[in-house]
Amino acid sequence: MATINFQECAGYKARIDAYRPLPPETAKSLRAYYKIGLTYSSNALEGNSLTESETKVVIEDGITIGGKPLKDVYEAIGHAKAYDYICDLAKSKALTEADLLRLHELFYTKIDKTHAGVYRAVRVFISGSKHPLPAPEKIPSLMKAFISWFNQQENKIHPVEFAALVHQRFVFIHPFVDGNGRVSRLLMNLALLRAGYTITVIPPVLRNDYIQTLEKAHADTTPFIQFILGRVLETQKELLRLFGEDQFSTNSRGGVNPRVGGVNMGTSGGVKSVKTSLLNILKTHPGMNAPALSKQLAISLRTTQRYLKALSEEKCIVFKGAPKNGGYFAK
Repeated sequence: MATINFQECAGYKARIDAYRPLPPETAKSLRAYYKIGLTYSSNALEGNSLTESETKVVIEDGITIGGKPLKDVYEAIGHAKAYDYICDLAKSKALTEADLLRLHELFYTKIDKTHAGVYRAVRVFISGSKHPLPAPEKIPSLMKAFISWFNQQENKIHPVEFAALVHQRFVFIHPFVDGNGRVSRLLMNLALLRAGYTITVIPPVLRNDYIQTLEKAHADTTPFIQFILGRVLETQKELLRLFGEDQFSTNSRGGVNPRVGGVNMGTSGGVKSVKTSLLNILKTHPGMNAPALSKQLAISLRTTQRYLKALSEEKCIVFKGAPKNGGYFAK
């Protein structure tokens, strides 16, 4: 396998660690923030029709969404419970098979109680993949080997590489009738949390790249590990922006305290806002549109548009050109 450089993510991790320990209310808010983001993105990768805001309403308010399949609502509720479970598992010393079965049960029980937390007894196939999945009679022994490998290798491989391999190995076994992709991403994030990394999200817009690199991992795991590393880096940058740091500088504290879920994210004095980051980008890369800026900042398009609207109203930026191909310019 080709060498992958983890130096950049180690540097970002050190910057994030400098904010720890977080105040209890901030840690609680951040956990809720990622619960919504991971639940939405992981379900959307599998075809769930709920938007991020609808996912938030279902999880936090317990309200069903009119016109949306009940299964999609159950997937959001179940994934949120499974997310809470991995946050608790992150404090455990070793992963057990019972932990893994419970993880799937929490996610899947409202969808299909009969198969929740139970290894599949039938053959299944992955559409678009040329690689067959293990026969059902092999699942118990493969999963015992997987758990053993997890506990033996966790501290011997770089955490990001290990997390990617956890995802890849689990999904190649495909032990359940359904929900394997979501459980694999939860396990990947469990591995990251246990190593002190933050939750990592794979946005639905990258679904094609995600599937392609995962398919290639049957022969070479390097592209998939590199893909996951890229997502870890973007998630780290997003968290540093939530703490108020500007990704274009090494130390940018000073300014306005950003907030997550209504909780102050600053730890010492004020910090720069997302508005400042947008202005800095537009000063060096004028003419970028909202989707490009959203990708650059690794935040949702809706959030980006909200900040762009505020900056426009404050006369800090101006939009030039046609709606489809125009862009924003700093004044």
